[in-house]
Amino acid sequence: MSEDKIFCKGGGCTAKLGPEVLDRILPLLPRKQDKDLLVGYDHADDAAIYRLTEDLAIVQTLDFFPPMVEDPHVFGQIAAANALSDIYAMGGTAKTALNIVCFPESMDLNILGKILTGGAEKVEEAEAVLAGGHSIQDADIKYGLSVTGVIHPDQVLANQNCHPGDMLILTKPLGVGIVCTASRMKDVREADYELAVKSMTTLNKYASALAGNYETHACTDVTGFGFLVHLNELLGENCSARIFSDAVPFIPGCPAYVEEFYITAAGQRNRNHMKGKVEFQKESFFMEELLFDPQTSGGLLLSVQKEDAEGLLSEIRDLGLPAAIVGEVTEKEPLKILVE
Repeated sequence: MSEDKIFCKGGGCTAKLGPEVLDRILPLLPRKQDKDLLVGYDHADDAAIYRLTEDLAIVQTLDFFPPMVEDPHVFGQIAAANALSDIYAMGGTAKTALNIVCFPESMDLNILGKILTGGAEKVEEAEAVLAGGHSIQDADIKYGLSVTGVIHPDQVLANQNCHPGDMLILTKPLGVGIVCTASRMKDVREADYELAVKSMTTLNKYASALAGNYETHACTDVTGFGFLVHLNELLGENCSARIFSDAVPFIPGCPAYVEEFYITAAGQRNRNHMKGKVEFQKESFFMEELLFDPQTSGGLLLSVQKEDAEGLLSEIRDLGLPAAIVGEVTEKEPLKILVE
C-alpha cells in the first residue's frame, strides 16, 4: 500500500448511527411476544439472548464498520475484538463467528487477506470457531463478525439491572476516538497510538470471566455511543449515578488532542442525545469530550455490589488493564447522571 493511499477515512464505532436515530426507529418495529426471548432490542442491550432449555441460552450479535487504523491486519483484529465484546458484555462465552465483508473489487486482495487474518486471530484467541461468512463488492471497506455464544439463562448480565449502592468499574481507558482523530490528522504521539491499538485489540473475555466470580448486577461495553450514553442505557429508568471524573482512566495525550479540537461528529451526537440528562459539576471541556467520545472495542462498564468492587478491580488490574472504579449507582433522581 503506498504512503498516499488512504485506507482509513474515519471509521470504527464512530460510523454508528446516532442514538437519537435508533430511539426513533426501533419503537416502530413489530415485536413478537416470545417467552424464550430473554433479551431483545427493548433495552438497548449489547446482544440478544434466546433460551433453548432451562440451562442453556444462545447469545447473538453482529458488528461491522469501516477502518479506523491504517494497518489492515490490525483493523481486522480490532473489528473482531469489537464484535466479540458484545458476547462478553452479556456474560456469555463465544462459540462461532461468521465474517461480514464489504470490499472494493479494484483493491489489492492482499489487503483483504490481512484483514481476515487479523480477525481470525482474535476469534481463535476467543476459543471460538470461524465458521464462514458473507462478502459483497462495495465502494468502501467494511468488516466485522456475526457471533453466537452460549450462557446459562440465570447468569445473563443485562442492562437496567443496576442496584443503588453498586460501584461502577470501567476496564479500559477512554479516548480511543480522540486518538484516532489525531492520528488521521498526523498529529499523534506514537505512545498514545500504540496504547489505543493495544486497548482496541484486547478482548473483553478476560475481564468478563472475572466479573462472573463476583456479585455483578449489570454490564455493557463502551463503544460508539461513548461512556455517558452507554451508562444511561445501563442505568435504565430506575437508577441514577455519580461519576468520579478524577478517577476516569484515559489515554495520556487526550487533553492535548482535545485542546486542538481533534474530536468527532459522533461525540457531538452523543452530547446532544444526553442533553438534560447529565450535569458536569466541574468546568472541563476535556472531560466532557472524553465522556462523550465514541470508543471502538472499548472496555466493559460493570455495575458491581459495593463489597465486591475492590476485589474485582484488583483482579482486573492484574490482567494489565488500567481499570478503575469510576462512579456509583444511586437511587433514581430527577437528574440522571452527575459528573463530579
